[in-house]
Amino acid sequence: MKKIIQQDITGKTVFSAIKPTGGLTLGNYLGALVNMRALTNDNKCIYSIADLHSLTVDNVPAELRQNSFNLACMMLACGLDNNDSIVFVQSHVPQHSQLTWVLNCHTQFGEARRMTQFKDKAKKNVKNINVGLFDYPVLMAADILLYNADAVPIGDDQKQHLELSRTIAERFNHKFSPTFTVPQGFFPKIAARVMSLTDPLAKMSKTDDTPASYILMTDDTDTIMSKFKRAVTDSGTDIVFDKKNKPGISNLIAIYAAVTGSTTKDVEKKCAGLSYADFKPMVGEAVDATLAPIRNEYNRLKADKGYVLSKLVDGANAAQNIAYKTVNKVYRKIGLMEK
Repeated sequence: MKKIIQQDITGKTVFSAIKPTGGLTLGNYLGALVNMRALTNDNKCIYSIADLHSLTVDNVPAELRQNSFNLACMMLACGLDNNDSIVFVQSHVPQHSQLTWVLNCHTQFGEARRMTQFKDKAKKNVKNINVGLFDYPVLMAADILLYNADAVPIGDDQKQHLELSRTIAERFNHKFSPTFTVPQGFFPKIAARVMSLTDPLAKMSKTDDTPASYILMTDDTDTIMSKFKRAVTDSGTDIVFDKKNKPGISNLIAIYAAVTGSTTKDVEKKCAGLSYADFKPMVGEAVDATLAPIRNEYNRLKADKGYVLSKLVDGANAAQNIAYKTVNKVYRKIGLMEK
């Protein structure tokens, strides 16, 4: 099998998806959305709101619809509009479900059973271990292969899923002649890993029971400043980047560097001699300056529902133009009758 990870991409078809599970955090922004916007400069980018993936756990229907709409507003507010990329809701393109069934029939049970994320999620969801939870890596493969994506931005926890997508694509291509592009993954260079403000050894997550641990992209200025002023630091007073011995201050340095476009070394030099009490509000101010225009645009878009829905229709139409051709090709190759 070809090398799964490539270092640089330019002029490629890139696919990525985000589940509409509620408000996005600063970690989501610096770890994913910033990079997704940057990729649109030199690539054909296809970005999906993965509402079908959200069905693997219990949802309140009205909340799922609202979360999907809110996520669309946030993606558009971050600059992921249809002029540079395709942004659409997964369920608006039925070919995702159609291709998933075909790929199910070309995926071995043992391959799906080995997915470690299924095992982890099943342990946390013992009252609802449904078939969709087991099968969602195949839906993920369909998401990617449907658009013949060359590259998929991934984290360490997604490598196994991408490997399954590649295995399915290669198996299908070998059996029926070349059909799917075999995707490669890449670790975005500019993506930042943001840790909890109350536990710098844990990743920032809105599922944390402590709201002070995370910054939501919709948090107002006062809330952001309050959370950073209460952020956990370390013993000592030096503002130095040392994740092993000073994880708290290192997390704040990394955040400040990410939102100001500087390096951790630059931050160390700039803040030499400052106290933690001086530095923490500096980080809060820099974060707020970054998020404020996005927050304002998000609020404007939420108030203009017709415009947002029209953009999603445009995105779904563009995505379906590609997806329809892929599924038709697949159907012909596997022997299904044309209508």
